[in-house]
Amino acid sequence: MPWTMNDYPASFQSLDRIIRKKALEIANKMIQEGYDESRAIPIAISQAKEWKKNATEKEIEDFTAHGSVTPSKDSSSARPELMDHAQHVVKHEEGWAVQTEKAKRASEIKETKQEAIDRAKEIASNKGTSVVIHSKDGNIQDVLKPQ
Repeated sequence: MPWTMNDYPASFQSLDRIIRKKALEIANKMIQEGYDESRAIPIAISQAKEWKKNATEKEIEDFTAHGSVTPSKDSSSARPELMDHAQHVVKHEEGWAVQTEKAKRASEIKETKQEAIDRAKEIASNKGTSVVIHSKDGNIQDVLKPQ
């Protein structure tokens, strides 16, 4: 169950409201992608503080008004039935995509194949699933089993 602005870990209590909201958004997405809470919380807090430090007033206003702390329901990782499926690395028009098997779209696009493989390995490791690496033409090049 995702955290909300009314129900969140104690470590978020002392955060400025906008930082808390951004941290909750990040942490919820990380949990959704398979991260352990003990890793997601400090990373989310750090990233939220960094985001606020670098955000424009307009970005902060927009996020305050329209940002959501819960991950999108249409993203592949929001579908629990996909949690046991392999991560695929496939060629994409913008680089290389990391996509959960049977998902409708990629969860991430990376510039290089190696970046996509590294991210797919991280997600697969958190979920205990395989990584299926495809060549440019779409054929399976390699399958990395969970460790």
